[in-house]
Amino acid sequence: MTLTATTNILITGGAGFIGSRLIRALLAANPECRIWILDNLHPQVHGQNAVPPCFDDQVTFLRGDMGDARAVYDAVARSLPRLVFHLAAETGTGQSYDEPTRYCLANVIGTTHLIEALRKTGSTERVVLASSRAVYGEGAYIDATGRHCAGLPRDAAAMSAGDFEVPLPAGCVGPGHPAPSNPALPPAPASVYASTKLMQEYLLTQAGEGAGWRATILRFQNVYGPGQSLRNPYTGVLSIFAQQLLEGKDLAIFEDGQIARDFVYVDDVVEALVRAGERQLPHGTTIDIGMGEAVTIEEAARTLMQALGRNENSYAVTGAFRVGDIRHACADISVAHELLGWAPQVSVDEGLGALACWARREFGVTQSERGH
Repeated sequence: MTLTATTNILITGGAGFIGSRLIRALLAANPECRIWILDNLHPQVHGQNAVPPCFDDQVTFLRGDMGDARAVYDAVARSLPRLVFHLAAETGTGQSYDEPTRYCLANVIGTTHLIEALRKTGSTERVVLASSRAVYGEGAYIDATGRHCAGLPRDAAAMSAGDFEVPLPAGCVGPGHPAPSNPALPPAPASVYASTKLMQEYLLTQAGEGAGWRATILRFQNVYGPGQSLRNPYTGVLSIFAQQLLEGKDLAIFEDGQIARDFVYVDDVVEALVRAGERQLPHGTTIDIGMGEAVTIEEAARTLMQALGRNENSYAVTGAFRVGDIRHACADISVAHELLGWAPQVSVDEGLGALACWARREFGVTQSERGH
C-alpha cells in the first residue's frame, strides 16, 4: 500500500517503545498522512501520571484500553484507517504466569474488539500484527543425524538439577543443536504470554478470511534500544541490565549463562513494520524479524558492561531459572529479505553502545530528580 495524504493509519500501543518510533518513520515517509494512536499509557510502562506524547499535528492521541470494546470501536470509527498496526499487548513471560486474565483481556479479547470494530467500519485494507518468536517455544533444532525437529519443553526438575539443555522428540538423536526458526515450524508456546500472542495470530488470520482487509504477521525476536522502559521490570533483559549496572549492582545471570537470544535493534524493527504496511502480501503472511544470529546472555552482558565502563566480571551466573523461559532463540530472516526487501542494519555491538549512551543519560535524569 502506498502511503498518501489520504492514508489514515491507526497504531494500537502507539505511545510505546516501538510505536513512538514507528510514528516518526511513517511521517518521514509521508509527512501528510494522518495517524491515530490508541494507548492506555499503563503506569508499569510509562510511569505514574503519564501524559500523552507530543507529535506533529497529523497525529491524534486517544487514550483507551484494548480491553474496552467501546474505546477500541471509537478509535477505529474516528480514524477510519486504511492501515492498522496492532502493537498493543501485555508482555512478559513471568508476569503472564501470575496474571493470565490480564494478558488474555489485553492480548486476546483486545484483538477481538479490534476485529469487530474493523468489520463495522469497513475502511481497513491491511492489519500488521506485532507478534513474537515466543510462539515457537523452544524452537528449531538439528539432531546428531542432521534431522530438523522442534525442541521439547524443558522439565523444571531437570533444570533444578542443573540440566538446562532442550530435549528432543522421540526418534531424534541427541545431542541437538539449535537452528533458526521459521513459520514452517509448528507453534509450541511455552508460556501464557506466548499463547496469547499465537491466539492473536489465529484470530486475525481466521477473522480476516473473506474480509476487506488482509493481515500480515511479524514475529519479532528480542527488540531492544534507546527508549525502552527502564521502569518496567518485565521489559527487555538488556534495558534491565543497563539500569542495574548504572546503579552499581552486579548482574545475576540465569541458568548457566548460555541462554541465547536474537537481539534486534528497534530501528530495524520499525523499518520492517513500515515495509510490511506497504507490501501487498497474501492474507496471513508470517515473517520472522531478527538479526538472524544468536548471542548468549553472558556475551551480551559483558558487551554492555564494557559500553557502560563497568568491570566485565560484574556478574554472577546463578543457576536460577524461570519456568516458561526458552533456551535458544534465533530467526530465519530469509523470508523477510525476500518479501520485504529487509535486512537488519545495526549490529549488536553498535546497538548496545547506543543503548548504553541513552541509559546513562536517562539514569542521570532519574537520579537528579530523586535528589541523589
